[in-house]
Amino acid sequence: MDNESHPTSDIRESLLLEDLPQDTIAELMAAAEKVVVPAQTVICRQGDPGDKYYIINSGKVKVFITDESGRETEFKEMGPGQGFGEMALLTGQPRSATVEALEETRLTVIYKSKFDQILRDHPQVSVKFIHQMSAWLQQHEHELQEEQRILTERPHMSWIDFVVIIGISLAFALFFNSSNPNGIKLFPETRFFEEIKKIAPASEIAGSDTEAYLLLDARPQVFFDEQHIQGALSMPYAMFDIMYMMYSEKIGSAEKIVVTGRTISKLYDELTARKLILNGHENVYILDGGLRAWKKKGLPIEP
Repeated sequence: MDNESHPTSDIRESLLLEDLPQDTIAELMAAAEKVVVPAQTVICRQGDPGDKYYIINSGKVKVFITDESGRETEFKEMGPGQGFGEMALLTGQPRSATVEALEETRLTVIYKSKFDQILRDHPQVSVKFIHQMSAWLQQHEHELQEEQRILTERPHMSWIDFVVIIGISLAFALFFNSSNPNGIKLFPETRFFEEIKKIAPASEIAGSDTEAYLLLDARPQVFFDEQHIQGALSMPYAMFDIMYMMYSEKIGSAEKIVVTGRTISKLYDELTARKLILNGHENVYILDGGLRAWKKKGLPIEP
């Protein structure tokens, strides 16, 4: 790869970064690196450290995985305006696939260390990026399902082809499970089954000046945006690990943490409270009756 010393406005063309504030884009541009990759050059290999995100400015690449026997399975081709390595920005997980340039390709490279700094310095960027991550996971799951459908519909499949399909599906399932904060734990911790204390709705819980209480809303972001308790912080259970890092200072200084989020389909408050307990927090409570009980008492809500 040949390095170019100056970043350009190609960052603005990335679908991943197009909605970021202009000052944040400028900060990324200042730290970005441009490279030119000759045709048939491997850009990153399956199993490499996940420490960079790539934006394709021109050219074309292919994405594929290689099994233990050396057999390659190609998933897709990508071109200008698209990017790869996005999960590395959040998880730092090793590359799940190999990416190779099909022709001379110009790339803009953003390093995970710089992106982590921006997430710490600009909390509003973290929220936007969390929404984008949800879209990534849904897109990847859709692509996996489509790949499985195509493979299973191929005529005259041998038993070897069937084993390969199962192996690929298992590998992707394990990858998504490990990178998704809402993933299933293979070895459940014993503290998970401890009973969680409940606390009745009271006005001092919301917007506490003394910071004796920290109220976290564990429902999906769309429900939080529609209506939530005054002073509550949004912590969607599916994004727990990211939001926990984002609010680490507030969570660490809180004397008591009160979690709300009970819904008909899923008890988000209980799941989030258990994660907080597993992270070492002792004074964790569930808001008894959730938002409905809070509103019945005429306590303040937003917006």
